[in-house]
Amino acid sequence: MRYLMMSKATDQTPDEKLYAEMGKFIEEMTAAGVLLATGGLNPKGIRVTSAGDEITVTDGPFTEAKEAVAGFALVEVRSEEEAIELARRFRKVVGDGESIIQQVFGP
Repeated sequence: MRYLMMSKATDQTPDEKLYAEMGKFIEEMTAAGVLLATGGLNPKGIRVTSAGDEITVTDGPFTEAKEAVAGFALVEVRSEEEAIELARRFRKVVGDGESIIQQVFGP
């Protein structure tokens, strides 16, 4: 089962300790074979909408910084519970904030 784990932006400024702990966590997930991809997201974004034959492209940002998704990890795990446990461990590393987990369907 694949899950997209997203983290919302916070006011916290990362320090060397956070980078070291996150690096260790990423290495562990990679070695376990569950981490498929990870990265940070530019808060600006681009919105593409369609209505009939009309396509509209609008530059962002679209939400307040604290509401925007700032980063993600795509994981492949055996169960939803395992995804939740990874998210719990992630929150312990990065501290206060909010993460969202969504199952990814498809091959």
